[in-house]
This record gives sequence, C-alpha cells and structure tokens, in this order.
Amino acid sequence: MSLSCGIVGLPNVGKSTLFNALTAAAVEAANYPFCTIDPNVGMVAVPDARLQKIATHIETRKIVPTTVEFHDIAGLVRGAARGEGLGNKFLGHIRSVDAIVHVLRCFSASDVVHTETTVNPQRDLETVEAELIIRDNETVNTALARYRKLAKSGNKSALAAQQMLEKLEQHLQNLHTARTFTPPRTDKELDIVLHALHLLTAKAVLYVCNVDDAQPATTSPQVQQVQDYARRTQAQAITLCARIEAELAQLEAAEQREFLSALGLQESGLQRMIAAAYRLLGLQTYFTAGLKEIKAWTIAAGTRAPAAAGKIHSDFERGFICAEVFTLSDLQKAGNKAKLKEMGLIRTEGKDYVVQDGDIIEFRFNV
Repeated sequence: MSLSCGIVGLPNVGKSTLFNALTAAAVEAANYPFCTIDPNVGMVAVPDARLQKIATHIETRKIVPTTVEFHDIAGLVRGAARGEGLGNKFLGHIRSVDAIVHVLRCFSASDVVHTETTVNPQRDLETVEAELIIRDNETVNTALARYRKLAKSGNKSALAAQQMLEKLEQHLQNLHTARTFTPPRTDKELDIVLHALHLLTAKAVLYVCNVDDAQPATTSPQVQQVQDYARRTQAQAITLCARIEAELAQLEAAEQREFLSALGLQESGLQRMIAAAYRLLGLQTYFTAGLKEIKAWTIAAGTRAPAAAGKIHSDFERGFICAEVFTLSDLQKAGNKAKLKEMGLIRTEGKDYVVQDGDIIEFRFNV
C-alpha cells in the first residue's frame, strides 16, 4: 500500500517549486532517492529513523523504506468546475489520489504574479474548495435522481439513501466540505453509498503554507488562520518555504543539518510534509528485517497479522501460521536477534493479533 497525494493549488503558489524540490531530495536515513514515474508523478521515501536503528543491530545488505506517491496537478483557476482552464482534467486527477496536499501562497514576492492580485491564503483556500464543492454537488445531484426513482418503488434502502443525500446536498450547498458531513445515522449501507460517490471534498487534506524565506520557523496571522481552519474542518496544516526546500535538496546531508540549524528548524519541511501525508489516512508501518533487506511496510491502523503478511505476498496471508514479533526497544536492549530469543523477547502471535506501529515481524506460513 502506497499513499498517493495530489499537490494542488492556484497558479503561482509554489506547487512546482515544491514538487521539484521533492524530485531533487533524497532521504538520508534510507538512501532512497525520489523516483520519477512520469514528468508529473514521483515516488518519495517516508523518513523513518527506525530503519537505521534496526540496521545497527541486524546485519543487512539493503534498507528499503515505505513510500508516498506525489502528483503535481496543474493549477486550478476559478470556474474549473465549469471547465475553465484545465478544469475537468484537474478535477479528474484529484479524484484519482488518496489525499490532497493543498499549497497556499503565504509569501509576498512582488516578482511572482498572484492570480487574485493580493496575497490571502484563506481566500485562495476557499476558491479551490468552492470549485471542488461545486463538482461534488453535481455528483450528489446525479446520485440523488437515481435513488429518488428507486425510492418511488417502495425500496426502503433507496429511501434512506435519498434522505441522506438530500442532507448532504444541503450541506454542500452551504459551502461545507463532504469530509465534515455526518450521516443522519450509523448504517453500513449508507456508508457504502457515500463511499461509492468518490467525492473530492471527502478526501483527507494537508494544507501547506508556503511562506517567505525570512519566516520559515514563524507563524504569521495568515498562517494561523489556515491552521485554525484546518482544525475546524478535519484537515491538517504545516508551514514550509518551498524556495528553501529547493535549496536544501541540493545540499549534502551534513550541509542540510547546518542550514536547518541556522534557520532554527529541526527537520526539513519536506520531511514533515511527507510524514504528515503518510499519517493523514491513518496508516502505520511495520518492519521485516534480515540479511537480504530491512524493509518498511505500510498498512492501515487496525490491520491483523494475516492481512499484514499479505502485503508481502498473498501466499503469506493464505498460509499464515503465526507472526514472530519484537520491538525496536527490545532489540536495542538485547543488542541482537539471538539475544532477543535468549531473553524471551520475541512473541508468537496468532491470526487475531492487531499489528502495532513499529512492530518488527517474521511471518511463519505454509502453502
């Protein structure tokens, strides 16, 4: 499972600068460079210091991190939902990703023209979301017409779906996103109806406030406004300077640390963005570790051991016997895997075990 994120925003907000910084960046701990899939899509390693820590205690030939796929989506303009600019193509690209990274201009460079003439990230945010809401409203209208026809025949499930969609339609018409909509009641069938719509504003969103070079570690009133909006609408927000990130990406690891320290930062904005994007959908990591490789695997929180094994190979899930599990802290305490066994720190877990973030696992299976 690899998380895919679409980088969106108005023109001239720093999307391409940010994407280009990603293409130039490499994650030091994993030594896994960005991989370009096509000119506008690339794969980036998720920074995870635990990989190197495991490697200090377990000999290995290779370290393989988990990844996030980033799509650089063409800038949206007002009227995109009606086909303005690259409207339909833009909205189609958003539909194909798991999460949205919405870049907002919070920098004041006079040499970069703003489509709305003034810098106002809250207004820009609302412009983009309004276009997505308009398209979602069209999607809901189409579905609603279908369920109204079915409900006329006395289909109770269709009537329940109609009533829910009418409430959702009103919610969207009040310019609220689908991710803030609460169905009238808990119902698996209604959840299926909602999910099948693939609404754009139901997707998880990370707002990236692209600030001036002089304020990468500070919070301006504009940035605070975006952060407050994110909290109210079940989204997340981070601050970075795309121009600084592009410069950082060209430096060696030691120089990067020096540069960040001089700016009063602990880690790069790209690292924070990648990690935040990875957490956005409630994903977590477990590890496998051996001589061939130490590898990070992405799973949804709450995944049981057989399904986690299936991420490696379907045979592992089909023939699952048990999972031998230990933690990094126990590995560090023991020093090596042999000592772990001596100390009884490797647990044997069955089919009902819910894999925890950071577990190091060896699966036993028989096909």
